[in-house]
Amino acid sequence: MTPHELLQRWLERQLPPAASEWLEKSATQIQASGKDADLYLAVSLVSRKVGKADLALSEADLREAASARPQWNPRDWSADQAARVFLVLALESDPERLARALERLCNSADVSELIAFYRGLPLYPDAPRYLGRATEGLRTNIKGVFEAIALRNPYPGEQFPQPAWNQMVLKALFVGSALWPVVALDHRANAELAHMLCDYAHERWSAGRPVSPELWRCVGPYARGAMLEDLERVLRTGTELERRAVALALRASPDPAASALLQRDAALAKAVARGELTWERVAAT
Repeated sequence: MTPHELLQRWLERQLPPAASEWLEKSATQIQASGKDADLYLAVSLVSRKVGKADLALSEADLREAASARPQWNPRDWSADQAARVFLVLALESDPERLARALERLCNSADVSELIAFYRGLPLYPDAPRYLGRATEGLRTNIKGVFEAIALRNPYPGEQFPQPAWNQMVLKALFVGSALWPVVALDHRANAELAHMLCDYAHERWSAGRPVSPELWRCVGPYARGAMLEDLERVLRTGTELERRAVALALRASPDPAASALLQRDAALAKAVARGELTWERVAAT
């Protein structure tokens, strides 16, 4: 099934008959009329017609989502967000019209609508067309809107050039977002980002502020020289959680000096070697 078909099925299963009928009729009207105004009107009525309950998805539903669109994860979607994306996707057979209509919708959207439209990024046809819209969205000072792009969304990992990707990861730390839900976090790690994150850590330390243990995940594969000195500092003075994160980062470093540093703490070294210590466990602590 396509993402559009899955959204239709999930919403039909969850919504009262009257709401489901309204949504189906609206999608049909949007497809048939050729008038973008029909989409704008339907989107504006979604909250009233559909409600804001969580979208009820099982683990089987989530597996179907990932099968329909690799790495698509609508686990945290609400019914109104799903309905808005469903209505936009009524235009998926006309990518140019969809892109034009979506740009206008984003320009006039409230926060809830923006979150929906950005969560839908990986589902729209002609994905590169939305790069400017997505990078513009990252400039927001609204955390929920930022996270709609940055977290559980495969679009940035697939489409963002390196500078935009690096700025997104750095901003995620700056606004207090977790890094583990960032899709392709390890795949898109790079040396420039590692240096940026170490600079950011120094700024935090100078201001007497804590540094997220997840930061070191993107540093480890490129850690050498001064970056190893930063890791050694945390290994020596950090909290137990920070030290666990640094142990994982040291294990990922290609520099032999990193292995020597890790061996200074035999218990941590053994935990990493046995697979008892993972980034998922660090993030969950």
